[in-house]
Amino acid sequence: MKAKNVLLFSDFGIDDIVAVIFTLFSEEINVVGIVADYGNVSRKDALRNAAFLQDVTGVTTIPTFGGAVLPLTGERPVYYPEVHGFEGLGPINPQMEVNPDLFENFNEIVPLIEEYENNLIIVNIGRLSSLATAFILYPNLMKKITDFYIMGGAFNFPGNVTPVAEANFYGDPYAAKILINEAPKKLHIIPLNVTMSAIITPSIINTLHQHYEKTQNKTGLIVKPMVDYYYEFYQKTNPGISGSPLHDVFTLWALFDESDVVYQEAPVQVVVDQGIAFGQSVGDFRKAPDLESKDYKIHKVAVNYNYRSFIKAFFDIMKNHNGNLA
Repeated sequence: MKAKNVLLFSDFGIDDIVAVIFTLFSEEINVVGIVADYGNVSRKDALRNAAFLQDVTGVTTIPTFGGAVLPLTGERPVYYPEVHGFEGLGPINPQMEVNPDLFENFNEIVPLIEEYENNLIIVNIGRLSSLATAFILYPNLMKKITDFYIMGGAFNFPGNVTPVAEANFYGDPYAAKILINEAPKKLHIIPLNVTMSAIITPSIINTLHQHYEKTQNKTGLIVKPMVDYYYEFYQKTNPGISGSPLHDVFTLWALFDESDVVYQEAPVQVVVDQGIAFGQSVGDFRKAPDLESKDYKIHKVAVNYNYRSFIKAFFDIMKNHNGNLA
């Protein structure tokens, strides 16, 4: 199977980093560029984490672009160190610095997209500010993208920032609204409804860690301390949860075989009015919803998936990777 080319937008928290490692271990995804955004951490720290990952993996050929430093709301971003750690790496403290001035290079995504014209998928697993900016600046260029996969939203499901809003949509609902309204094709929206059940248990992480110790896999060895930190947070906020939901890994796995993910096409929108519903994603999932209108655009919303296939792919790829990494 030919690998799918991906331009990845990420805010480089724990599950983002595991997701990037997952793609580097996989032969089915070819990450051709990474946009590092604010979100789980500041943009500066996201760029630093991207550089840290390059150092650990030895993969230095993927171009990195500096994304947004704040949302289109104009508000200062709120970070959540209790979820991802102060550095975005759980207990890991990378001893390195990057010069953020070198990464005011967002415009460089233009030649990259033109190089992979009509053979490039954009996957956004963080806040949506940078991607929305691309829609504003380069609307015709966005028509050259093969598909869009967005991790965000919570449809008829509790949010993880407010009772109704998921973090990526809540962090910049204006950006989410731009994508929903202006996308040249139907978005694949991967919401909290499905990703919260994409659980990776401690036994799986421990088994993989033993394998990485035995094989002295430098890249794999950073997974357990990060995911263990992540799990500690989820145990506090979701008592009884059996493992860590790896939202961003799931979103990239969804590219493998669309038959493993059940999508429902539905008119969707996001609430941008200040109030208790701010950032809430709204979908009309009635059997006979109203037709698409100027207010509600129809997109593909993930509603179910094959958990066994997800777990098998994660374990097999993380254990039996292609061997090209440190």
